[in-house]
Amino acid sequence: MTDKDPKFVSLEERFSMNKKKKPAGKASDFQIDWKKHGKIIAGVIVGFIVLVILLTNVYVVKEGEYKIVRQFGEIVKVVDEPGLGVTVPFIQSTTTVPKYLMNYEISEAEINTLDKRRIIIDNYAVWKVNNPQLMIANAGTLINAEARMEEFIYSVVRTELGRLAYAEIINDEDSSRGSLGEQVTARVNELLSADNYGIEVLDVRIKRTDLPVENEQAVYQDMISEREKIAQKFLSEGDADKRRIEAETDREVREIIANAEREAAVIISEGEAEAARIYNESFSKDPEFYNLFRTLETYKSTIGEDTVIMLPSDSPYAQILSGITP
Repeated sequence: MTDKDPKFVSLEERFSMNKKKKPAGKASDFQIDWKKHGKIIAGVIVGFIVLVILLTNVYVVKEGEYKIVRQFGEIVKVVDEPGLGVTVPFIQSTTTVPKYLMNYEISEAEINTLDKRRIIIDNYAVWKVNNPQLMIANAGTLINAEARMEEFIYSVVRTELGRLAYAEIINDEDSSRGSLGEQVTARVNELLSADNYGIEVLDVRIKRTDLPVENEQAVYQDMISEREKIAQKFLSEGDADKRRIEAETDREVREIIANAEREAAVIISEGEAEAARIYNESFSKDPEFYNLFRTLETYKSTIGEDTVIMLPSDSPYAQILSGITP
């Protein structure tokens, strides 16, 4: 068989057959007419590039931040209100600086106190950028600004703590010099303002106070000795107060007893005088009864339980004791 069945013709043969059948000089159906559509396509490409350039030069100012617009490295504008802005393409650029409060952990430092004790201080600072233009002009970056702030804080803390004893540092509220944090904050802000760094420290606090390992035991022993001295002082003062109170109490008791005895003596003497008056009035009415009463009273003091009295039976006293009326 020389003629192939059309069912068994390969794809390559069909493609070659169709190619031969195409009339010469006729363009393909998929070919683009560049002369007709070239300007449109070029316009679309140019518009896309311009759009991309514009979008890349639009900046957003968020709440709590500054946007610094620079032109050839120089600051031309500081935007601090939230919103949108556009920079000049290829000429201007933006830098973001935070407006909110920031917390900075200061490196631990070892210092000497007024009483020659070495301690390790761990501080932290709360700060913010209040003039981003000055901050960038004099510090360059936030990292450099934090480094300068840390240097000032370390210097001021070392100076201030060097004027205080260890007990005043760990009991800041009891210090006679006032709040240490307020003093350090005020002094650091003076130094930052003098150098125009455009930042402000709102608070500096001592987070932790430690002793060097080699000094801990010695300091603990000193603390124990100091507390023992204080305790002994309190005991001595307590004993002195006890003796004073006891002496005052004994004196008051003696005065009270003396006054009571004096008043009792007066009352007794007055009573005896009144009794004597009453006796005199009573006995003056019957002298014989008075003599008899006095005789009996003398017997009370002279005759005891073992006393034996021998009286004649006809004596008046024996008759009285026997119940015989003379």
